[in-house]
Amino acid sequence: MKSVKDSGASSVELVDALASIELVMSDSFATRASLLERLKDLEDQGSWQEFYRTYRKLIFSFALKHGLSPTEAEEVVQEAVITVARNIPEFRYDPARCSFKTWLFNLTMWRIQDQLRKRRPELQSLHRPAGESDRTITVERVPGPESERLAAIWDNEWKRDLLSRALDRVKGRVEEKQFQIFDLYAVQGWPAREVARSLGVSAARVYLSKHRVARLVTTELNRLKRETEPNAGA
Repeated sequence: MKSVKDSGASSVELVDALASIELVMSDSFATRASLLERLKDLEDQGSWQEFYRTYRKLIFSFALKHGLSPTEAEEVVQEAVITVARNIPEFRYDPARCSFKTWLFNLTMWRIQDQLRKRRPELQSLHRPAGESDRTITVERVPGPESERLAAIWDNEWKRDLLSRALDRVKGRVEEKQFQIFDLYAVQGWPAREVARSLGVSAARVYLSKHRVARLVTTELNRLKRETEPNAGA
């Protein structure tokens, strides 16, 4: 049986479906300082470790999909984090101009292009225009169709990463069997009757567990979005 974990499109569809569920819990964390704001204190090692744990997988996976080797992808991660550290003190969230998601995408693209340039230094088209800094990097310099393709890949990876982190948070807060039911039914796409037969529960429990866990996952997805987009929903 095919697992949703083997299908990027299905994972993204699950995120979109969960996002459409109305929240039933108020968010008591809405006014707390976001991770991005805490990163502006370069001495806050705890926040920087959290940032690395949070975004390493996303950047690494995106670099691999761009054709880099694992070693090159890891270097992209390291260089991207260094670039964020160098520029985050001056980063200002302005959704009308550039969200953090887009900003991180752009600087990750530059780090990927740096790796490609190391492979073939003669590729002048990958060189940065004179005077352009990490603060002004933009995917707009990539040809239109290719830019759209790369942005779509990044968006899908972003959604899958958010879902993965939300599931990890929720897993420790619910009963093991309840989460197992949700994973098999909602994430891996098993038919409800097969989940019920496999785990020795009623079909009604399968539907109820999916409903309850989905609401918790949706809450975590929205919380994660607020942590990475400070003014989202403001």
